[in-house]
Amino acid sequence: MSRDETNKFGLFSWEFVRRHGLHLFGTTSTWFLLDIAFYSQNLFQNDVFSAIGWIPAAKTMNAVQEVYKIARAQTLIAQLSTVPGYWFTVGFIDVVGRFTIQLIDIHRIPDSQKKYFC
Repeated sequence: MSRDETNKFGLFSWEFVRRHGLHLFGTTSTWFLLDIAFYSQNLFQNDVFSAIGWIPAAKTMNAVQEVYKIARAQTLIAQLSTVPGYWFTVGFIDVVGRFTIQLIDIHRIPDSQKKYFC
């Protein structure tokens, strides 16, 4: 078994950066922006849920009531969208294909959030 001598470079070498740096930067920056968009939703969910009438205004509840009602709304969203989406993907990943499932998911994202993903 022969080894390819052109691949003898360290993980933290300039040769690694030259060969893989652009792809690594693109991947990490995309995931970073996705994390900002996804996890920042938790900061504003109480305002959104109050605006659409799912929970009362924050000044009418104490902290424990507010946390409970926000958790209940998040659970409802997960049970109606996230969990069925996962099971759909598990069942149809080999039939429909990964790329098509990604396209379906992108089209399901509300227009207000597409700026983060597209």
